[in-house]
Amino acid sequence: RLFPSLSLAVPSQQAVQDDNFKPEDYELFQIAGREVVEQGGSAQLLEVIKDEKNKVTETLDHARRSFEPSSGRRKKTLHLVCSPKELLVGLLEQVEDAHPDSITDTVILLLQPLQKVLLKLGSKKASSVGMALATVLSQVARLPVPYTAAQEDEDAFGLCRCCAALLAFVEPFVQEVRLSLGKGGLQDDELRTELLKFCMKCLKEPLMEANLKEDPDSSQKFPLRRFASEILLILSSIREALPSLLFHHLLKRKEEPGFLEEDVRYPRESLACLAYLLFVEHIGSESFPAVFSPVFVLQCNMEYIDLLLSRPSSVFLRCGRTPMNNTHCVCVCLHRDRVHTHKVFIMNANEKPSCVSFQNLVNVMTLCPIQNLRTRALSVFQLSIDKFDMEAKYKFFRCMLKTSSHAGVEGYVIKNIRNQIDFALKPGNGNPWFLGIHLLPLLRLALSLPQGPETDLLQGLDRIMESLNLLRYLLLRDKESENEVGVCGGNTKPVLL
Repeated sequence: RLFPSLSLAVPSQQAVQDDNFKPEDYELFQIAGREVVEQGGSAQLLEVIKDEKNKVTETLDHARRSFEPSSGRRKKTLHLVCSPKELLVGLLEQVEDAHPDSITDTVILLLQPLQKVLLKLGSKKASSVGMALATVLSQVARLPVPYTAAQEDEDAFGLCRCCAALLAFVEPFVQEVRLSLGKGGLQDDELRTELLKFCMKCLKEPLMEANLKEDPDSSQKFPLRRFASEILLILSSIREALPSLLFHHLLKRKEEPGFLEEDVRYPRESLACLAYLLFVEHIGSESFPAVFSPVFVLQCNMEYIDLLLSRPSSVFLRCGRTPMNNTHCVCVCLHRDRVHTHKVFIMNANEKPSCVSFQNLVNVMTLCPIQNLRTRALSVFQLSIDKFDMEAKYKFFRCMLKTSSHAGVEGYVIKNIRNQIDFALKPGNGNPWFLGIHLLPLLRLALSLPQGPETDLLQGLDRIMESLNLLRYLLLRDKESENEVGVCGGNTKPVLL
């Protein structure tokens, strides 16, 4: 025998049609069920629910679906009735606990109430804004980055939507800092610092991994490229000049109070991505003054290039897209030097950042499993050599022959030595570095076997063949009677032998 209240509720549930379901139908069953539980009839209530003929589960499903839309509305109105600080903590916990499949929906749903809560905190909101941005960005960083235009347009994982929502979220705070600075506010304002950290984090993730190429023949809008542009605009709005950011590591060389804090505030990886946006993608280039020497710009960028090329995860594991960008960044920086005499007269080959950069570039040439990237790295390697003046070329070749342990790279360098000798022998091109006495030490390195008599000829074939080609060229081109190169007479014969 059913309990009286349940006896009345069950037939009413059976009569409910899908299109006619009302919240009152669920409330009737809910009241009856509560009475049964209070009277000790939990087991009987469970049997009634399990019995498909009673259609109780359909009522529960209808109720769940009808109440779901209102949950979003409830979250949006909580800020009107709760303590801002308590609500802030609760909302951030919701963001942190978001399921991987619902990160996008959670972030987009909660950013607006988060913004309203933070605005209610008044002048003491800077640390809370920083905490909120850090929490949201940590979740957004878990979303896969689209690699193609089609993926970006589809936005299956919602990264582009999250980026757009973040821009809307920070807009009132950026405006507040802009107005404060316009009235003579302090440059080290806490809110300004938090927005700077936000921009630096966005440059690192997701923009460092994003494909920001733009098709000039297409009218398609690229959300991530727009996001990158807006981030640079925010930096300008909070008085962070792009040149000061790019040259920050040069301006802050000396030890000073807060030096470690400066490194945290201006991460090298973020600044490297900024350099890439400016000089490769030309995002924000209209805001970068054209008064700096191309050689100076190249010198500043070498440290960023080294940083990008020294990241094995980015060079070898990211589908070949990021390393292409990195090597292209080297190429573009070098092309900028064409406004001068087509040579780099600073002794880049003797400077530590440059040497390390070339070693990392060689690693891409020799270790990267993707062929087109190895080819691209080789073209950048040759372009770099072409930009050196004669003295720099000479010292660079000597350095590579002494430090390299890859026969292919050594062979390529020896081939370049032969080309430089050939160039120097042409009328009007004579120079002291690839003719005469300076050439002898370089030839000793180029024509000697790396391990002496124990050298593995098969393993060192690339180097040995280029050495023989160089020797053949010298014997045929520079006859002993003419001795233009200056290595075929006197005590120099043992070098060739």
